[in-house]
Amino acid sequence: MDAEEQLKGWFTGRLPEGWFTGRPEIVLDREEITVLGALPPLTVADDLPDVEKAAALEGYVERFREETRERRIDIAREAEHRFRRKVSWGVTAGEETVMFTTLSVPVMTRLRQPERQVLDTLVAAGVARSRSDALAWCVRLVGKHTDTWLADLRDALQHVDRVRAAGPDVVD
Repeated sequence: MDAEEQLKGWFTGRLPEGWFTGRPEIVLDREEITVLGALPPLTVADDLPDVEKAAALEGYVERFREETRERRIDIAREAEHRFRRKVSWGVTAGEETVMFTTLSVPVMTRLRQPERQVLDTLVAAGVARSRSDALAWCVRLVGKHTDTWLADLRDALQHVDRVRAAGPDVVD
């Protein structure tokens, strides 16, 4: 079993039953584990007008967040100790995804003048508060418009990891 499967299995077994419908989505990178679960439908809001329904879902998410806070903190501490990554939490309620916590990690990059000018234009136009915000905005925009391509690329990388793991051990 590879480390990612072990981590996902641990969360599946550790999270209380009834929190989410089905298994939560676990998203990993080098620094962070994101646990994203779908809340059971809020059936009492089905017949409400759109504005009331949106407010009901917002209240539902806040209730879940408050009622599960202590358990989520305990689980996150265990996972952070065990897997050496920070844990972030979020839920999906209806069509909305709400993140409770997320990690913001500095990423160093070198940009040439034309690339810096793009960021400075976004800042000057008020699209972003800083070059850092402008760069994050650009990354989100690219991610939004290339979801399928990025998913295919991630799948290919997982295949490479499996082939690498099945290969011979090299001893120096």
